[in-house]
Amino acid sequence: MNNSSPILLTGAAGFVGMHVAQALLRRGERVVGADNLNDYYSPKLKHDRLSRLSGLADFEFELGDLSDPAFVGQLFERYRPRRVIHLAAQAGVRYSISNPSAYVQSNLVAFGNILEASRSQSIEHLVYASSSSVYGANTKQPFSIQDNVDHPISLYAATKKANELMAHTYSHLFGLPTTGLRFFTVYGPWGRPDMAYFKFTKAVLAGEPIDVYNHGQMRRDFTWIDDIVDGVVRLLDHVPTGNPVWSGEHPDPSSSRGPYRVYNIGNNKPEQLEDLIKAIEQATGRAAVKNYLPMQPGDVQATFADIDALKRDVGFQPKTPISVGIPLFVEWYRSYYGV
Repeated sequence: MNNSSPILLTGAAGFVGMHVAQALLRRGERVVGADNLNDYYSPKLKHDRLSRLSGLADFEFELGDLSDPAFVGQLFERYRPRRVIHLAAQAGVRYSISNPSAYVQSNLVAFGNILEASRSQSIEHLVYASSSSVYGANTKQPFSIQDNVDHPISLYAATKKANELMAHTYSHLFGLPTTGLRFFTVYGPWGRPDMAYFKFTKAVLAGEPIDVYNHGQMRRDFTWIDDIVDGVVRLLDHVPTGNPVWSGEHPDPSSSRGPYRVYNIGNNKPEQLEDLIKAIEQATGRAAVKNYLPMQPGDVQATFADIDALKRDVGFQPKTPISVGIPLFVEWYRSYYGV
């Protein structure tokens, strides 16, 4: 067993969490994973992800609810982590419209507990998941971390914006180094079943119609999971310091006088939804039956990540287009589900 101080990884049974855990373990880190294994989507998928980690010598798992301050306090006291990657959250834009309380507990209360425990334990670096959804009603493309993001159009987006504000407060008041990552449409093996690429693949292979919103006039900055993981791990090692040229006269939203940063992490190449569907058709060898529908409440027409800051600071460079990633996902899907 590795006796070094561990990295605490919340949401370890999640899609991004599992892959980040694997990458950290491969480079010799000790990882403590935490998750509540909720039933927002198939708990079996979460357990199966976890099974890929649970037998490894330097991985330990704790089942619990991060909105419970006692659980979080015990987690930090027991393991004394030196760095924290907080990926646990209630995901999903549309679900937040019908189940707001889940987002208040999982995304606001839980994050408050993580911040407070990180402060009390003098954590070296807290990296946490934000979302491209914070850009909300913004239409200027590409989305820039220098842009104002004060107009979220779903409660999910509002909670992610709130996380950035909460993190800034702790960086400013207590000198806690925090880095927020605005993820742009992550996809790949072991992904989330509520995502469009996953639902489309499932339906096409089953010969069922797919729901195509905004009549197909949608663009997404689809980002391959390995590229995301590379960015997360690089940033974990890049501990922020105060921005010496930050000015209250012309405030930069992405930095601060305190050790605070926010980055976009995406592919920097938005794809038409119709092109995603074509890639799935080619990979499955089957034609999609499309059911065109209007835009869904809380959704946005296009996402496009400006990743210049991430390139500059840690050398991030996404490498995987959907023409490569989608066939790899479909191969995994067929193997996992036996279809």
